[in-house]
Amino acid sequence: MAASLRVAVQMDPLEHIDINGDSTFALMLEAQARGHKLWVYPVTELSLSEGNPDDPVGRLRARARPVEVRRKKGDHATFGAEEVLPLGDTDVVLMRQDPPFDMGYITATHLLEHVHGVGEGRSLVVNDPASVRNAPEKLLVTHFPHLMPPTLIAWSPKDIEAFRAVHHDIIVKPLFGNGGAGIFRIKPGDENLKSLMEMHFARSREPLMIQRYEPAVRQGDKRIILVDGMPIGAINRVPAEGEARSNMHVGGRAVRVDLTERDREICDAIGPYLRDNGLIFTGIDVIGNWLTEINVTSPTGLQELDRFDGINSAGLIWDAIERRLGT
Repeated sequence: MAASLRVAVQMDPLEHIDINGDSTFALMLEAQARGHKLWVYPVTELSLSEGNPDDPVGRLRARARPVEVRRKKGDHATFGAEEVLPLGDTDVVLMRQDPPFDMGYITATHLLEHVHGVGEGRSLVVNDPASVRNAPEKLLVTHFPHLMPPTLIAWSPKDIEAFRAVHHDIIVKPLFGNGGAGIFRIKPGDENLKSLMEMHFARSREPLMIQRYEPAVRQGDKRIILVDGMPIGAINRVPAEGEARSNMHVGGRAVRVDLTERDREICDAIGPYLRDNGLIFTGIDVIGNWLTEINVTSPTGLQELDRFDGINSAGLIWDAIERRLGT
């Protein structure tokens, strides 16, 4: 068994999670089962102190609470007293707060770079904060154009309308959204595209992502979990009746699915990049034969995968972390 590790978990409030669906909770349960010690804190309790060599607390720190977790609904966590935790004194930081991938998220990646690494005064951040910052989920996929459906990222309404003229049935997505929020299907003959663009660009300076609609989504949007670049399994998220989105946040239903030859081809193509860039826990989205997103911020699906395939996916992730640490 690996030596006991000090693990800080940066996440949204633990008190409010679904213990039967939350992947961070599964990671915490597995860490605790291995004898690792846990602290938890929200990203808003991070602070970086510079220019004071006499600072007794350290440079990057968090106001964190030690915690013990258990799979008991309504009583799943016991917290200790809040303390100022120098993150360089921990072994692992799990960066698990949910998107949106905004300037607050980006700032957190910059701060965590001050401690990321292996060795004294360093903490392995999972996933690597610089790689997370450089790999927005809907943009990273564009580096693998042979794997994805026809896609446009643009500000120009003329370019968006020209794309629609070619592909007719399209999906319109905010570039940095999450959980299916703000995603629209614009069918042939739909007169709302111009209004949708006006509404988006009136409140955002970000471009839109436009993709050809893939009818295969009616059979499901496959979430494949990769650990250190290797696929460990998949779940299929089937959209609700009358819904173009398959995200479970908006009523998608998870069902068991096996990896196809095409799925493995996609994983073989992107796996080395993920592994080489410290993206230990990732989830990719595949519709039919096409890769649509590479999720690196706070991927989900571990508990559903375990129930369908009878594996311990959190254990495989901790195996990968411990290998990186050499423990």
